[in-house]
Amino acid sequence: MLLTSHALDMVTLRSFEGLTAEVEAETICGILDSNDIPAMVVGAAQYPALGFEVKVPRGKVKEAEELILEAEESGPEAAAEAEAESEK
Repeated sequence: MLLTSHALDMVTLRSFEGLTAEVEAETICGILDSNDIPAMVVGAAQYPALGFEVKVPRGKVKEAEELILEAEESGPEAAAEAEAESEK
């Protein structure tokens, strides 16, 4: 699928605040990256109170949301199983 310039604009997919905000954002970003969806974490570790955002191209938002929902429904057990399988 060819994405137009507008579809490549980075938009916020999720926002996180609190002590685990950076870890949560990096986890989501990792899930997206490993499924070939470009993603980036925006935030400053020096100022965690400002929060962190995960941004993706506008044209990939729907696909990214579906992937995150699937990962959340699968739970941590599925993530551990997938990681173990990838290490074989």
